[in-house]
Amino acid sequence: MPTTREQTKQQTTAQLARRAKLRADGKPARVTRRRAQTRARLLDAAFSVFAARGFGRASIEEVCEAAGYTRGAFYSNFDTLEELFFALYTERNALMGEHVAAALTHPTENLPELVAQVVAALTVDRDWILVSTDFRLYAARTPELAAALTAHRDEVRDALASTLALAIDRSGLPPSLRSPKGLAQAVIAIHDGVAGELLLDSHPDRFRTRLTDLLTALLDHSRKDPEPSPARPTRRQ
Repeated sequence: MPTTREQTKQQTTAQLARRAKLRADGKPARVTRRRAQTRARLLDAAFSVFAARGFGRASIEEVCEAAGYTRGAFYSNFDTLEELFFALYTERNALMGEHVAAALTHPTENLPELVAQVVAALTVDRDWILVSTDFRLYAARTPELAAALTAHRDEVRDALASTLALAIDRSGLPPSLRSPKGLAQAVIAIHDGVAGELLLDSHPDRFRTRLTDLLTALLDHSRKDPEPSPARPTRRQ
């Protein structure tokens, strides 16, 4: 019997097939420029509405009004606001993945320098962190949405794992972090934690510094163990 995650992937595949308007031979029909523009405007409008209102309070009508379209335009591209969010999520993470991959193409044996390159390449968007965090809390209360979000985050983790496997020596890491997936999960956890701080302290420079320091501490295991602290003088009895 399929698991909840497998069912989610099957539903996503079915949605994509429907949206692609498959031809009789099973191949996707050509996406017109107008249709692509409509979808892009809906995504941009939804991002603004989600950031201002919060996902749980936003409505399809508000997204349509912000985009300048009718509900018909919305339903020709998406079934629900949740489906629209996942389109935004996929788009944003694909862009972040491109930035990380591009940063890792510059060879250097200095790991702190490599980490600094990657962090500098990331787009720091507080509104997106706000939207994605808000949706995680919303999804956590709905098992089906939680499973769908987990499936999307697993895809992000796997993509990052493939990149890290080529760039990072994992031999000196703790056992739980030596697999590419384990290390990718740790990197994502650090990023999410620092991103959460940015919601209250909206200073991108501090975000980058904190993220760089924590990722370097995680990944740079080539340095020698720190020298022991000098012994404290004993007290006279």
